Amino acid sequence: MQKIIDRFVKYVTVDTQSDPNNSAFPSTDKQWDLARILVDELKEIGMDDVTLDENCYVMATLPSNVDYEVPTIGFIAHIDTSPDFTAVNVKPQFHQNYDGKDIVLNETENIVLSPSYFEDLLLYKGQTLITTNGTTLLGADDKAGITEIVSAMEYLIQNPEIKHGKIRICFTPDEEVGKGAHMFDVDKFGADWAYTMDGSQVGELEYENFNAAGAKVIVQGKIVHPGYAKGKMINSMLIANEFISSLPQDEIPQETEGYEGFYHLYSLKGEVEKTELQYIIRDHDMTLFEKRKKVFQAAADAINKKWGATLVQVEINDQYYNMREKIEPVMHIVDIAEEAMKQLSIKPIIKAIRGGTDGSQLSYKGLPCPNIFAGGHNFHGRYEYIAAESIQLATSVIINIAKITAERAKK
Repeated sequence: MQKIIDRFVKYVTVDTQSDPNNSAFPSTDKQWDLARILVDELKEIGMDDVTLDENCYVMATLPSNVDYEVPTIGFIAHIDTSPDFTAVNVKPQFHQNYDGKDIVLNETENIVLSPSYFEDLLLYKGQTLITTNGTTLLGADDKAGITEIVSAMEYLIQNPEIKHGKIRICFTPDEEVGKGAHMFDVDKFGADWAYTMDGSQVGELEYENFNAAGAKVIVQGKIVHPGYAKGKMINSMLIANEFISSLPQDEIPQETEGYEGFYHLYSLKGEVEKTELQYIIRDHDMTLFEKRKKVFQAAADAINKKWGATLVQVEINDQYYNMREKIEPVMHIVDIAEEAMKQLSIKPIIKAIRGGTDGSQLSYKGLPCPNIFAGGHNFHGRYEYIAAESIQLATSVIINIAKITAERAKK
């Protein structure tokens, strides 16, 4: 346990935030810092074919230790952390034998992690919680996944009596800005299928995700002196508000759950003469997804018709699609992960991801790739936490998947 904790802490204290506003790949140079650390560590534990390519993808191989044919499986996690909240100077805090009560993350700023608000905390009573100090995110998304993959590989190397086929691992950059799979070389990776270790609660096993689009709305106004503005000024911020209000008000993230889609306004920058809105559009159902994009465009068209001018311009770009279509023909890869959890007395929670993962894009690139829990909660903010025991369980799931895959191949 302590070795796993130490490894996790080493990773999260390296700042690897990605940048959605930088078109370079990777989007931040600091992601290379952790990539190079991982290369050295993978070589140290005895992995083969350890590479770091020009796009900051770390790959390595654990050779098969059996004399019969076994499918090559892969495990993937991402290096970067979310640009939504600072990851500078992460200082993890440890709470052993968690008692189910409020945790004061930062007494000076009165920042409290409370089960009265975050009920999932109570799942981890009696365990060792790792939290932030209230001023940064933690980075369990997805450095817990990296920790689990490296720890599992080390365990298999140190315990050769556990039989397994060839295993490939990869750590990707820029997942948090939607580019994690863009430069992923599926042929080089050479796996028959893979798993991203990038889920949340213990037991999560996911092979469905949102269809996703990003949308930019530019609203043009007209600035004149406010004292003489009657009939002349067009305040783009008010037009933008009209656009926002014209979308379904109950189809937003905080009002939806399960398979319900949404429109999410995540950025607004405006002055009288010009306002820019940034949205994401999400739905699991492709038909409803396409309908949402049409509703979005229709909102702009209605305002332009009302004003008799093109004040509102919309640009919509698809980002990724629901991987269910690519996983269902090979459902045995989900069955293996489910069995791996059951052997550890973990109840599989098979549900749709209300988000995206590298696995979605990779599945469409020819690498079927369900998502498995990494253990963290409250990603992308100051209330992020993970139980050390969850990291340990996810590590064991990886080991079990390798064992079960080899056992099934032998039959």
